Amino acid sequence: MTKTFLITGVSSGLGRAFAQGALAAGHTVVGTVRRPDDLAAFEALQPERAIARLLDVTVDDAVFALVEEVEAEIGPIDVLIANAGYGHEGVFEESPMAELRAQFATNVFGVVATVQAVLPAMRKRRSGHIFAVSSMGGLMTVPGLAYYCGSKYAVEGILEAVSKEVAGFGVHVTLIEPGSFRTDWAGRSMVRSDRSIADYDTLFEPIRAARQAASGNQLGNPAKAAEAVLTVLESPAPPTHLVLGSDALRLVTAGRAAVDEEIQQWADLSRSTDFPEGHQLS
Repeated sequence: MTKTFLITGVSSGLGRAFAQGALAAGHTVVGTVRRPDDLAAFEALQPERAIARLLDVTVDDAVFALVEEVEAEIGPIDVLIANAGYGHEGVFEESPMAELRAQFATNVFGVVATVQAVLPAMRKRRSGHIFAVSSMGGLMTVPGLAYYCGSKYAVEGILEAVSKEVAGFGVHVTLIEPGSFRTDWAGRSMVRSDRSIADYDTLFEPIRAARQAASGNQLGNPAKAAEAVLTVLESPAPPTHLVLGSDALRLVTAGRAAVDEEIQQWADLSRSTDFPEGHQLS
């Protein structure tokens, strides 16, 4: 059964791959871009079913207006992939607050606005699937990506809660947590804070150099990520969390195991803060 997709950020990277995969499967894709020059290039992928629209996801009114237009003129949005976002690399102490606000404006508020815009119609129709592109950095952390990981942790927390709110309405929510894929995320799509504190050189300089050296040679195949999303879309019981890539699987598993171990190590102290007669929450 063919569906109508809304995918934000389709000019390149995973967003482009998701759109190409959906088009190849016979679906209609409304894809958003930020530059007018990218409109024709996207629609050339499939003149009948690839529909490009200009959108800055940080402008709430524009997001809601676009969704209203798509629903009225193209058809009900069956699938949202909230993909628009970018990376930020920088030692926390060296990274300006303005860069944090900009990171959250796109990676968090842009995603939330898009989900809020599509959800009412999906709820009323009692059907729909919301995907949001998070990151393995939404389930674990590495030095030098504090702002980026913070934005993805926020998306994880918000949309995991949303998934529980809408489960009874036939609306599915899946967070996509990719590892390192062969996109330009670590290239032109990355904002890098300037270095200024020598104390962090030993820790951070090898991390930055390794990431730049790996750009263009990452393990993950974007086309296979698109295939995985289409597989989940057809599942009667789709996951809330979809980790993509063997590197992501390894690092997320290790990171969450470390948290679990620490929780258990301090479990007695955790229990010691209860009132003995307090009400036990389920």
